[in-house]
Amino acid sequence: MSTSQRRLALASASLAGLLALSACATGPGGSPAPTSTTVASDQLLETAQPGLPKGRVIGMGTVIDAAGDVQLCMAAIMESYPPQCYGVPIDSWTWDDVDGSETAGETTWGDYAVYATYDGERLTKADPPIMLALYDTVAPEDPTGGVDGKTDEAELTTIQDDIAGRLGPDALSVWSDRGYVWLQVVWDEGTIQDAADAEFGDDVVVVTSALREID
Repeated sequence: MSTSQRRLALASASLAGLLALSACATGPGGSPAPTSTTVASDQLLETAQPGLPKGRVIGMGTVIDAAGDVQLCMAAIMESYPPQCYGVPIDSWTWDDVDGSETAGETTWGDYAVYATYDGERLTKADPPIMLALYDTVAPEDPTGGVDGKTDEAELTTIQDDIAGRLGPDALSVWSDRGYVWLQVVWDEGTIQDAADAEFGDDVVVVTSALREID
């Protein structure tokens, strides 16, 4: 092979390598793969700080009172007796005139719709709770408008695991369905959703709030 032929072969190999690297850096269809490194560290999902609700909120779940330490548990309950959970503390709670509770030792619990105010860390009971068995639940509006997402299952699984690992118990639940990753948090008025969109792209992660503003 002549010198000119060797130079041509090397140039072709270099170009092929650059094209291969370029292909690896993009997701399906040539679009950049979602990554949390594309936003500033103070704008990541785990650092997003939603604004506080202006009025009362309602939250549904299990109220657990362990020796005076009262929490509203809106995520999974540990399979123990009495039950345990990672919940939101409730102030001004009383069991007076509240039906549907059960007691074992120093723990009392029951399932309720709780009316309260929320300061970002704690709930303060505002009105008498309603037993969930008697509460007429209204299905929330579908934030996707009934349109399925387009993210493939493997990528959804990666994003789901990433979010669960980073948020820990702050993610009340996280799962994949209908082409989206669904993330439920205690409270969001759009700030956490915006952070998710900034990190992973629009129409990939759907954030829902367990507390619903009613005033």
